[in-house]
This record gives sequence, C-alpha cells and structure tokens, in this order.
Amino acid sequence: MRRPEVRAGAPAFAIDLRVYYADTDAGGVMYHANYLNFFERARTEWLRHLGFELPPMAHAGCMFIVRRMQLRFVRPALLDDLVHVSAQPVLLGRAQITVLQRVQRSAELLVEASVNLACVNPRSLRPTVLPVPLHTRLEKDVRTASEQEEQA
Repeated sequence: MRRPEVRAGAPAFAIDLRVYYADTDAGGVMYHANYLNFFERARTEWLRHLGFELPPMAHAGCMFIVRRMQLRFVRPALLDDLVHVSAQPVLLGRAQITVLQRVQRSAELLVEASVNLACVNPRSLRPTVLPVPLHTRLEKDVRTASEQEEQA
C-alpha cells in the first residue's frame, strides 16, 4: 500500500480498545473484518474530539460513507490485547477526506488502512461539500486535493 504523505504537524488521534472474544475467531485471533469496526470507532471519536458529532452533522446535511479502503495486515491482534487505534487525516477534498488509520500493540504495527470518506446528503445519498467549519478545521493540517494535483 502506498503511504499517503502527511504534512508535518498533522495530528493523529488515537483510542485504546481491548480485543474481546466477540472480536476473535475460534483460535483467539482477531477476525479480519472486525478491524473495520475498530477503525470506525476511532474515526467517530476523532471527529467528536474535533467538536463534530455525527448525529448533528447528519441533521445539518452531511453524512460520511466509506468510498474506498485499502488495508495492509502485518500481524494479528489476539484475544485480550489492548490495542491503540489511530486516525490521522492525510488528504482533504471539497467533499471527501482520506484518513490514515493504524492498529498497534504497543509500538508494533498490526494493521494499516487508508480510508477515503465521502460526504453525502443523508436524504439523497448524493455527494455534498464538507461543512465549512470542519473543512476549515482540517485544512491547516491536511494536504488538500489541489496541492496533491500540483505535486503530481
């Protein structure tokens, strides 16, 4: 997976989550699809930390959907592991955000994902621009799509 470039100072947000029985297969290894749930929790808490809660955003006309996701599995998480799940915005467009996400056990990388989120209108499910306050909050830390095109 090609790693997105991160502007110096782009903050990473992280939460710690415990791997429960429900997250694992019969061998005590975290089931691959459950990493998506952990990534979702970290993104939701990241937005909440920035002051943007999902229900009010949806009510105002913005809901996020996963448009594209690339994952790289390095090592498995195991039953009862305490893992660190991060979300770091790396690319900002008018109607989308790309977030680099990682699951780590201490300093050991377990899974890495590049997640592209599209902002859509909850009623029509058609793309819509990011709310101005969110876009303004992110643009100082994240490369914009136009900056990426200029470098290409």
